[in-house]
Amino acid sequence: MLRKFPMKSLRDTPAFWVETWALALQALRANKVRAALTMLGVIIGSACIVLVVTVGLAGRRYIIRQIEGVGANIVYAYLIRSSNSEHVTLADQISVDDMEAMRTGIPHVRQVAGTNNIPMTLVVGGVERPVNLIGVTNGFQQIRNLVIVSGRYFDPDDMATRSKVCLLTKDLAEEVFPGQDPVNQVIRVGEMYFTVIGVFRERVSTFGQSEITRGSLLIPFPLVKDFTGESYIETLYVQADRPDEVPDVTHAVADMLQSRHRTGAQYFVQNLTSLLETARRISMALTLTLVVIALIALIISGIGIMNIMLVTVTERTREIGIRKAIGAPRDAIRYQFLMEAFVISATGALAGIGIATFIPVLIDYVVSYFPEVGNVDIPISWLSVIVAFVVSSSTGLLFGFLPANRAAKMNPTEALRYE
Repeated sequence: MLRKFPMKSLRDTPAFWVETWALALQALRANKVRAALTMLGVIIGSACIVLVVTVGLAGRRYIIRQIEGVGANIVYAYLIRSSNSEHVTLADQISVDDMEAMRTGIPHVRQVAGTNNIPMTLVVGGVERPVNLIGVTNGFQQIRNLVIVSGRYFDPDDMATRSKVCLLTKDLAEEVFPGQDPVNQVIRVGEMYFTVIGVFRERVSTFGQSEITRGSLLIPFPLVKDFTGESYIETLYVQADRPDEVPDVTHAVADMLQSRHRTGAQYFVQNLTSLLETARRISMALTLTLVVIALIALIISGIGIMNIMLVTVTERTREIGIRKAIGAPRDAIRYQFLMEAFVISATGALAGIGIATFIPVLIDYVVSYFPEVGNVDIPISWLSVIVAFVVSSSTGLLFGFLPANRAAKMNPTEALRYE
């Protein structure tokens, strides 16, 4: 009695896959234009996935840097309602003593500062200009990340001796002293004369949404009393030493202000953490929306692959019949068409990814010739590259299965009769 041994499946042999792969490439080479046009949708879809994630990451990084550029780990506070609803009383205003109490009494506080804004007029050469006079305490430069363009910032002696010195914004300096060095120039603000000791700018422009505007002028805080008759802080800044300490410091600042002032006084105490979280959520939502659009583009391209391959199956009916007549199994026909779909989608994915990764490099190169634009950092997410390739290739295989299966199930006799 003969013993039966299991025959090795044809598709388990290397020769089967080599031959199938060769036939798939041969078929694609015979229809280069059709394959290229079918590939176009995959190129666009895969490029979109990488680009939208890149744009989302770049946008989120830019927004977060803008917010953090105003000042890192900042808590700010100001009076919103006095205990007497009709009149704001001096007792309810934030004082320098409050600020110093927070410096020493709240854990994890790195720096504190206060400001008081006074609308004034600046007189130079007999010409008056409206300016925003800002009295600032020590630590304001560090908290707000001010950049000294020329000259110097206030030192402790300027504050202690009530020196009549000031700093101008870069825009104001260019308007008041066009083509001149403003440092050591003398200007008149109201009835007082000041010596300009420096020119500054914000590290990240707040476009007038903070106390600093284009026409701002900084003076030592003790001089505020000479203009207003009183010395109090309009906006208090407290800087935490670490980002994770910001919520606790925010609560501590609110509690200390309430404990040091009358019950009816209300203070607005906020930090930039909420803005950062909002920016992250908005960026994530936009990125997900754009990714969905890119996936829709891939699905449309997959439908295109399926339609083109269904047409291809019809056109190659006689070829399929001949292969079946000489003994080609169903699996050989099915895998050949699946390989054709995979080659189209995978090649399109690689081309799209190449285009998507080249665009940020090109932008970086172009921007390098324009120093005034600043440093543009466009990150490329390699995870999005992998996802784009896998999704695009899978789309080709998924939508290529129906044409491949139809080709595999053809009756060889009817296929040979097809004209």
